[in-house]
Amino acid sequence: MGIIEIMAEEKIKACLKSGVFDNLPGKGKPLVLEDLSAVPKELRAGYKMLKNAGMLPEELQLRKDIVTLNDLLRCCEDDKERERLSKQLRLKRLKFNQIMEKRSIAHTSVFQSYRSRIFNRLHL
Repeated sequence: MGIIEIMAEEKIKACLKSGVFDNLPGKGKPLVLEDLSAVPKELRAGYKMLKNAGMLPEELQLRKDIVTLNDLLRCCEDDKERERLSKQLRLKRLKFNQIMEKRSIAHTSVFQSYRSRIFNRLHL
């Protein structure tokens, strides 16, 4: 066991002794675990931390922005505003495509599966 694991175990034991874990929400109930089987193992911890912090990976945030801009464009009647939104949309798409090319995982089957599940969850 490494030094970090030893320190973590000591901290957990101290918290158990002091009763820090006594009144946690869901105490005595089974854990609801997420299915992260479609996420590559090396990315799971990072994605989980981002999700717990309320953050989305940059590519998903860009995708949400693209969907929002598309919706705004459909409703927009002002020509100047439409042009401004169109410019923003082009920039977001360009940035999204650059990220996907840079990461070069866009064509892997794992990414495609994960991407589909995320888009379905976000209703995109």
